[in-house]
Amino acid sequence: MKGKKGPYKVILSEKEVPTSWYNILPDLPAPLPPPLHPVTREPCTPEDLAPLFPMELIKQEVSEEGYIEIPEEVLAIYKLYRPSPLHRAYRLEEELDTPAKIFYKNESFSPPGSHKPNTAIAQAYYNKIEGVKRLTTETGAGQWGSALSLACKFFGLDLKVYMVKVSYEQKPYRRTMMETWGAEVVPSPTDTTNAGRAALADDPANPGSLGIAISEAAEDAVTHEGSKYSLGSVLNHVCLHQTIVGLEAKAQMEKFGEYPDIVIGCVGGGSNYSGLAFPFMQDKLKGKDVRFISAEPVACPTLTKGKYEYDYGDEAATAPIVMMYTLGHKFIPPAIHAGGLRYHGDAPILSLLTNKGYMDAVAYPQTQIFDAAMTFARTEGMIVAPETAHAVKCTIDEALKCKESGESKNILFNLSGHGLLDLGGYGEYLAGNLVD
Repeated sequence: MKGKKGPYKVILSEKEVPTSWYNILPDLPAPLPPPLHPVTREPCTPEDLAPLFPMELIKQEVSEEGYIEIPEEVLAIYKLYRPSPLHRAYRLEEELDTPAKIFYKNESFSPPGSHKPNTAIAQAYYNKIEGVKRLTTETGAGQWGSALSLACKFFGLDLKVYMVKVSYEQKPYRRTMMETWGAEVVPSPTDTTNAGRAALADDPANPGSLGIAISEAAEDAVTHEGSKYSLGSVLNHVCLHQTIVGLEAKAQMEKFGEYPDIVIGCVGGGSNYSGLAFPFMQDKLKGKDVRFISAEPVACPTLTKGKYEYDYGDEAATAPIVMMYTLGHKFIPPAIHAGGLRYHGDAPILSLLTNKGYMDAVAYPQTQIFDAAMTFARTEGMIVAPETAHAVKCTIDEALKCKESGESKNILFNLSGHGLLDLGGYGEYLAGNLVD
């Protein structure tokens, strides 16, 4: 290694774990359009949402408090894996021969290996204290399903997971994780719900989508007493819980003596990127010069090719209608390995910030993101999830732009999950079998 290096990582103490989540809603540059009832198309009331969610999460969905205190019971479980490290990617910088400084927040340290428990633990807790006995949910690649399975085990809740069929078949070990923590997992679409039967009637070989799985899980929840539905991305309260990532990163960047010029994350529904970005976006909204870039798949280009309009959150058009970038709620994406980035829409807050010009977006084909993931694995050592690989690809592109211009910029991205259960995708890549 050339030259003298500073620290490779900054790790906060457990006493420095943030005790509140940051709520960006009161700081937004424009009011967030309200969700609409799927039948009346009038703004949803708390009573409309109550069959799906506990009241405390409904309150968080519209809260105007700048910071919301994290319950002690949630913090106690967070400390199993939080705070997570912030790394300086010296070896990647040297490989790219770039003057840029590259930092990554490493969320792979949680028991399921991703950022998802940050909201899963909170959601399970709020359901538990309101007397809920059972949760239903969907999952794409399996990161969310495994995180909620863990959280439900900690709080003594039953869980049924509708896993997108193509991921159910591609990623059996994610299913094993969920079942290890006590969840029931089924491939979606199923023949046990109206939504699933309708999807299969249209296409018996339907590979599934997050939109269909959401429809099935929501239908299950509202037709079973003592059940509620839990969503792992998109909604305001989910993005809120993830801001612990960005709040920690802010404190760690200060300890490095740096501040990011560019903040990057992969985007499917938007929770991991929102979690990293929003605490820094707070500074941008106050005038600080920071660039934000969302990285998504060409196969599901919601922010780069979608329309900013009201659309249903699920395939069966039973979930609330929200203002977001969307490819249409009937969109069935190709069976790419980045299963967590295959949702037809995006988080309303992230969509608004993109529409107003506060965030940019780029899209990549899967061969390019695996190229980037290999570079990262062979320099930094970490094998990342295909979802995270989109952020790695964007980071490498921005670092190479710095090489061309000679300008040094601080680039921060969220390593939102490891790829140890995605080695099948890496095997396909190494064998030359992946196509765009």
